[in-house]
Amino acid sequence: QVHLVESGGGLVQAGGSLRLSCAASVRTFSTYVMGWFRQAPGKEREFVASIKWSGGSTYYADSVKGRFTISRDNAKNMVYLQMNSLKPEDTAVYYCATCQSSRLGSTTYDRQYEYDYWGQGTQVTVSS
Repeated sequence: QVHLVESGGGLVQAGGSLRLSCAASVRTFSTYVMGWFRQAPGKEREFVASIKWSGGSTYYADSVKGRFTISRDNAKNMVYLQMNSLKPEDTAVYYCATCQSSRLGSTTYDRQYEYDYWGQGTQVTVSS
């Protein structure tokens, strides 16, 4: 069982920055990919970014590319999302998720069904 806890959300003005953290608490840690998703009010949950635990290759949604950076700390079982140049449309609940094994045919891991465990989310609000 994997328990994920997000933190770092809050209220920020447009153009500002936030850094989200996700702590994974497990007895035996075996992760293939970790990702960030978000869900705005009245909208479906959408992919933000993913990172492979080994090697660190990353993938981003077009809407955040160049503004957000995903990173991980293998020793601490942490994944981060640095969000810069925030826009009001980035307002959402942000969730981290973990995929415990590779998925046949998957490369970017931008689909919710590819993930095994989810955190409870942290609210990010960007004011205009």
